Amino acid sequence: MSDHAADPATETFVAHRNLLFTVAYEMLGSAADAEDVLQETWLRWVKVDLAQVRDQRAYLVRITTRQSLNRLRAMKRRKEAYVGPWLPEPLVTAPDVAEDVELAESLSMALMLVLETLSPTERAVFVLREVFDISYDEIAAAVGKSPAAVRQIAYRARQHVDARRPRQAVSASETRAALASFQRAVETMDLQGLLDVLAPEVVLVADGGGVKHAALRPVIGAEKVARMFFGGLRKVEGTLTGEPTVVNGNPALAVRLDGEFDGVLAIRVEGARITGLYYVRNPAKLTRVESETPLAVR
Repeated sequence: MSDHAADPATETFVAHRNLLFTVAYEMLGSAADAEDVLQETWLRWVKVDLAQVRDQRAYLVRITTRQSLNRLRAMKRRKEAYVGPWLPEPLVTAPDVAEDVELAESLSMALMLVLETLSPTERAVFVLREVFDISYDEIAAAVGKSPAAVRQIAYRARQHVDARRPRQAVSASETRAALASFQRAVETMDLQGLLDVLAPEVVLVADGGGVKHAALRPVIGAEKVARMFFGGLRKVEGTLTGEPTVVNGNPALAVRLDGEFDGVLAIRVEGARITGLYYVRNPAKLTRVESETPLAVR
C-alpha cells in the first residue's frame, strides 16, 4: 500500500476513478462493462509518461472515452442477440447523486434508453458535454473529430434527446409519491387506483435477459399494463414485497420474492402520472443493488 501511495500514476487514477466509472457507465449503461473499461484505461495509463501530460484528468477521460467507444460498438452485437428488451444495469446510488438534478436525470432509466438510440459518437459527445461539461476541444481529442464537427454532433444529439425526454422536470418527491400510489394499488389489487396513477399511454419494459420470465416486447397502454401486473401477481407462488430505494439517482423499488431479490422497478413520471415502468429481473444485472455505487461528475 505504501508503494502505491507513493506512485503518482496510481494516486491520480484513484483520485479520478469515480469520475471515470461514471463516464463509462453513462456511455455503456452497464456497470460490468464500465469496470472492464476502467481496467483497460488503467493498463494504458500506467504506460504514459506523466511528465508529458498537461492535464491528467482530461487525459484519463480521453482514454476512458476511447475505450468506451470501442466497447459500445462491440456491445451492439450482444444487444442484437439479447432475449427481450434491453435495460441499463441498475445502480443503487448515494443521496448526493439524487441531489444533483442534472446527473440524476442523465442516469434515469428513461433517459439512458434515449441515449441508446444515439450513435456511439453522438452518445459520447452528448454525455461528455451535457453531463460532465467538458470542453469541445477536449471532446474532439477524445472522439477523434475536429472541435467544429463536435459542436455539430452535440447540437444534433441534444435535439434528438430533447425531443424524447420528459417535457417538464419532475422532483424526486413527485416521483416517490407516484411510486407509492403505484405500490399501494398493486399490493391491494386496486384496479382503479392503478389506472389512476398510470398515464393512458404508459409503457412497461421488462428485462429478464432470457433467464427470468419477462414480457418479450414493451407493453403499451394503462389497461394492458394493469392486466399484466394483476395477472402476473395471481400466478406468483410466494410473497412479493417492494422496498423503496434510490436507483440511478431516482426513486425506485427493490422487489423481493419471499425475501430473495427479484428485481428493480424504476419509473418515469410526467404530470404526476407514470408514463414509463422499467423492471430489471436479469440476475446478471442485479449485482450492484445491495450496496451503493459511488459516482462523480468532477
